[in-house]
Amino acid sequence: MEELGVYGGLFLLSFLAATFLPAQSEFGLVGLILAQDYSLLLLVTVASVGNTLGSVVNWLLGRSVDRFSDRKWFPVSPAQMNRACGWYRKYGQWSLLLSWAPFIGDPLTLAAGVLREPFGRFLLLVAIAKTGRYIVVAALTV
Repeated sequence: MEELGVYGGLFLLSFLAATFLPAQSEFGLVGLILAQDYSLLLLVTVASVGNTLGSVVNWLLGRSVDRFSDRKWFPVSPAQMNRACGWYRKYGQWSLLLSWAPFIGDPLTLAAGVLREPFGRFLLLVAIAKTGRYIVVAALTV
């Protein structure tokens, strides 16, 4: 039962880290790897799935930007949105391979929704980027 809580906590941390809420899932993953009590493959998988699904929330917000962008809680300013959309227009779908990067990843996933990136392609590219990052973090930790 304790393991379920550990993996669930990592999932939640990774999910939140992919949204505009401040969270650092890499530190959680590294700590759990160093504890050597949990499956490395399962830790990387849980973090990757959680982080990818968090980016799906950004994509959905982007799809609904017209309804939400004027709300106080909306996490992106018009200037940030214009910058992210400009980057996305310039580099296209391949910019989603940078969705793992701090500061630019979250706005890119939001811009993908705004600019109507097809969900299947979005999900594939973001999953590759997010999983790749966690594999590198795990490899550097081990």
